Amino acid sequence: METLALYLGVAFVGGVLATLVRLPPLVGFLAAGFALGAAGAPELPGLATIAEVGVALLLFTIGLKLDVRSLVRPEIWLTTVSHMVLAVAVGIGFLGLLAVMGMALVAGDGLGTLALIALALSFSSTVFVIKVLEDRSDATSLYGRIAVGILIIQDIVAVTFLAIAEGRPPSLWAVALLLFIPGRRVLYAIWSRVGHGELQAIFGVAVALGPGFYLFEHLGLSGDVGALVMGALLAAHPSAGEMSRSLMTFKDVMLVAFFLEIGLHGTPEPQHVALALVLLLMLPLQAAAYAVLLWTARLRRRTAFLTGLALGNYSEFGIIVVAVGVEVGMVDDDWLIVISLAVAASFALSAAVNRRGVEIAAWLTRFLPPKDPSRLHPDDRVVDIGDVDALVMGLGRVGSTTCARLRDEYGLRVVGVEHDVNRVSSLQGDGFEVVRADATDVEFWARVKRAGHVRLAVLAMPFHNANLIALSRLQDAGFEGQVAAIARYDDDAAELRRHGADAVFHIYGAAGAELADRAAEVLSTGR
Repeated sequence: METLALYLGVAFVGGVLATLVRLPPLVGFLAAGFALGAAGAPELPGLATIAEVGVALLLFTIGLKLDVRSLVRPEIWLTTVSHMVLAVAVGIGFLGLLAVMGMALVAGDGLGTLALIALALSFSSTVFVIKVLEDRSDATSLYGRIAVGILIIQDIVAVTFLAIAEGRPPSLWAVALLLFIPGRRVLYAIWSRVGHGELQAIFGVAVALGPGFYLFEHLGLSGDVGALVMGALLAAHPSAGEMSRSLMTFKDVMLVAFFLEIGLHGTPEPQHVALALVLLLMLPLQAAAYAVLLWTARLRRRTAFLTGLALGNYSEFGIIVVAVGVEVGMVDDDWLIVISLAVAASFALSAAVNRRGVEIAAWLTRFLPPKDPSRLHPDDRVVDIGDVDALVMGLGRVGSTTCARLRDEYGLRVVGVEHDVNRVSSLQGDGFEVVRADATDVEFWARVKRAGHVRLAVLAMPFHNANLIALSRLQDAGFEGQVAAIARYDDDAAELRRHGADAVFHIYGAAGAELADRAAEVLSTGR
């Protein structure tokens, strides 16, 4: 218990310090892990297991939002394959140059070793990127979906490599896992009966870790991929979004163990730190390669650069690949410490960059020529909202109700803006006018046709930061109409008002007022 208290205390301090310097808490958790390792802290039993569970739940929640069909799109699979080939080639050349320069730990390594290290550095971090996307409410935006698709294919490549390197072919019984495709109906039926609340969360954990992680592992496949697959199989259930939200806090707490564990791979020496920092020089090249490849795939410059910035980091899979290389004698133990440091440092650098990712992507667009709008990817073209009175941005339960009320009760011409493709299809089927777009996109208003009549913009997205960013985008675009927004907390409401929102509605306060009105109405009528 004392060891657990020590780890939690150091992790908390690290997270707070990172927040004070405006970095994500996970950077502080990484620093805490290195501090614990350098101080010779006693090993915490079960830390690796908790970390595994956290990653599995993260991938399961990704699966709940995943459209598997998107993986076969050229902008995803072709970009992934092309980028990995380029990244490995550049990595071998970069490491070879360091060897020629006589840099410690690299000099004397053969081509096989350099190729393995270059492969390890070609992956981007699924855990880190998803956390960045979730914190910015961008997991279902176009660039977010592309980034997640690329990460999934990278993970499949990594798992395949590990299976070959470890000489552990999948069991012949692995073919039976295909039965989960028709068998998901059984899971749907069970899910529909468990209801909401903690029982739904327990069901999600059980599916992610049971038939997901551990069954796949037992059959010689990656447990992480298994958790992702089970999430994807359940993604069509109406309560998929609710389950994802119910697992969020549980998953985030357990992921602290993952970030702590990265820092415990060994005590770094000055030469390890120096080489790890030098390896960071390849990250701008990797991010730029993503942007150029996606731009050639007919995506807008902003979308391409946002994706490249999000993927501009090294991966936890790189540590695993090098660990396997150490086991089979391809690389020295020192490389495990170096790659762990490089991964942690890349997280810190990428977190700082992505904190201003929208602004940086807008600035970088000048380095690529614009494309003819008619030749852009269908998901990235000009948005035509027609001659409308109001826009409602974010069509969850609050946004869709607002949209219907403004249309039916007040006679306004209303269009909803939503970036979740499944939600857009569902609402269009229910008779709503909806365009699929990202309301936080700095170029959103520049892409909108016939927007001059819009008198009201309603910011109804579930995340405060998303509403705040959208408000800033409206102001930057010179929007002169009225802006109304929702908020969950008093300080969020105050911040929206400070930034120029004309009306802010506290969700819980408004619900309480409505409940009081209904209660008084019942009391007065006696019904």
